[in-house]
Amino acid sequence: MTFDIKQAAAEAKAAKSAIANLSQGKRKALLESIASMLIDATPSILSANQRDVEQAKSAGLSASMIERLVLDESGVKAIAAAVTEIANQDEVLGSVANIKPLPSGIQVGKMRIPLGVVAMIYESRPNVTIDAAALCLKAGNAVILRGGKEAQHSNKALAAVLHLALEKAGLPTGVATVIPVPDREVMAQMLELSDSIDLIIPRGGEGLIRYVSQNSKIPVIQHFKGVCHLFVDAHADLTKALPILENGKTQRTGVCNALETLLIHKDIAEQALPKIDAMFTEKGVKVHACEKSLAHFKTSEAVGAVEDDWHAEYLALEIAVKIVDDFERAVEHIQTYGSGHTEVIVTEHLGNSQRFMREVNSSVIMLNASSRFSDGGQLGLGAEIGISTSKLHAYGPMGAQQLTTEKFVVYGDGQIRQ
Repeated sequence: MTFDIKQAAAEAKAAKSAIANLSQGKRKALLESIASMLIDATPSILSANQRDVEQAKSAGLSASMIERLVLDESGVKAIAAAVTEIANQDEVLGSVANIKPLPSGIQVGKMRIPLGVVAMIYESRPNVTIDAAALCLKAGNAVILRGGKEAQHSNKALAAVLHLALEKAGLPTGVATVIPVPDREVMAQMLELSDSIDLIIPRGGEGLIRYVSQNSKIPVIQHFKGVCHLFVDAHADLTKALPILENGKTQRTGVCNALETLLIHKDIAEQALPKIDAMFTEKGVKVHACEKSLAHFKTSEAVGAVEDDWHAEYLALEIAVKIVDDFERAVEHIQTYGSGHTEVIVTEHLGNSQRFMREVNSSVIMLNASSRFSDGGQLGLGAEIGISTSKLHAYGPMGAQQLTTEKFVVYGDGQIRQ
């Protein structure tokens, strides 16, 4: 089938005021309707998803890609629960903050407003279709969603739910468009439509994000990859460090908040590495070890690390390991090789924990907690439309508030400028 992305973008632009001007109560009711309809549509969603999974297996997609693709009944319930949580969050639009009087007599504040039309380009993960739509609707934005071909049937089933809820609310379906074709040419055309689309958010592999960033005429929220570090400080409690490492590396490997590099202070390495070696052996983790640490891996699969390993996002049961001489070398390594995503320190030393928080400039910093919490749903956002590592205009997981901007509002009583 053919799809006119230019027309769809024009319809989204025309529809954006309908969602932007919707009252808080009606926007909440819309989201609650979507959540309810998702549960009702579970059989059709799962049937469509099964078709996608079967095609993905036939096409030889990797295990991590298939893991991202699969939905079951509990998965649909989790998506609906996220929509309900977003619906119940505080209103993000219309409030005026930081009003202050100025010598001229005027009062100046800032009001939070929608961005307009947000386009999302993503791979696999059909839950993103609903997460992104719900967050955009909460923030008063129209949204255009372009999923990957591997989730095409799932996304169409989810789009049917969105459109049914919009029609029930008396809103144009252009408020939420799910592109029904996987053609790359449609995506290329979309990146040109700066007159209709206000923001592009790509979410997927590094190749996709670089393509979008290099070819878009529309502002892009960037997140190239997640090279997440765990630093086990000299003052670490290993009863905390080992579970944090295991969870961060092995719970789910094909996600951007999984650990990819382990840094260990030399003063605790002798005590920690045998236990880490045993855990990696049990879990089947391949180790790319620095020269100082390689000899400590006696049972797990280990090879010497090369320069590329410090840059690597393995998305697999693999990890790079390095012994560092001191706190400063750990921070230096992260600043050199990190991707700005998530960094973790395990330490009982208050001074070191505070220094790590201040000196490491990634979008999420964890103290004595797993990197797997670096997720909008886990950080209280209900869900996330993506993770920004570009600092403009958002940094870290993006929820509804990060899908808005601010305008100045000025209150006067006849003042004129002298």
